[in-house]
Amino acid sequence: MTLFTIGKLAQAAQVSVETIRYYERRSLITQPLKPAHGYRTYPKATLARILFIKRAQELGFTLEEIANLLVLGESHCSEVQELAEGKLVSVRAKINDLCRLERVLEDLVIKCRSNPDNTACPIVESLQPDSDLS
Repeated sequence: MTLFTIGKLAQAAQVSVETIRYYERRSLITQPLKPAHGYRTYPKATLARILFIKRAQELGFTLEEIANLLVLGESHCSEVQELAEGKLVSVRAKINDLCRLERVLEDLVIKCRSNPDNTACPIVESLQPDSDLS
C-alpha cells in the first residue's frame, strides 16, 4: 500500500501543504492518526480524493458543493444529478451574462475605433454616471 507524508502528498497532488490542512479542517479529507513515532501518513485514496476536489473546482464547483458531492457519492445518482443540474443552470446564466458583456464591450471598442475626437473616449464616457440623474 502506497503511503504519503503530507509533503509528498502535496507534491503528488500539486497543492500546498496548507491546502491539505485546509481540506482537513473542512472535513473534505480525513487527517490520519499521528503514530507514536514518526509522521502521519496518508493512503493513496486521499490523493485520489484531493485530485477529485481539484477537478471539481476546475469545473466551477465550490468547496461546499464538493463536500455535498462527496457525501452524495455514496447516494443515489439522482441526488448527484440534481446538484449537477443546479450547477448547469448557474453556468448557463454566467455564460449569458458574459455574452451580453462581450456585445457591450465589442460595441464600445467599435465606437472607440471610429471616434474622430481623440479628446473624448466613448468607453470612458459610457462609464460616467448620467448627468440627467441629478
